[in-house]
Amino acid sequence: MKIERIAPILTVDNLATAIREHTSILGMHVVMDMGWVAFLSDGAGRQIGLITVDATAPVNPDVSVFVDDVDAAHTSAVAAGVEIVHPLSTEQWGVRRFFYRDSSGRVINVGTHI
Repeated sequence: MKIERIAPILTVDNLATAIREHTSILGMHVVMDMGWVAFLSDGAGRQIGLITVDATAPVNPDVSVFVDDVDAAHTSAVAAGVEIVHPLSTEQWGVRRFFYRDSSGRVINVGTHI
């Protein structure tokens, strides 16, 4: 399994306000905005996510890790005995993902584009 992208995700109260703040201060631009989650990029592959409430999961993730084989990552997570807080799912926006909670309580969104 190869990691393709890692981005922190900040839970925010108002997505539009957060986008305005971070783009004006950091000079980043919006690469995805679904109304409840947005990702900003600097154009060189560095990204930050902003989320209000996840549309299909019971909790908001703290970080997003995209891999080339999400099924293998899920198998590894189950074998490691971590808590799966969002099952391996194919989302309507073209992402296959699952969430696990690490030993520190952080929620990791592991996914791949389909």
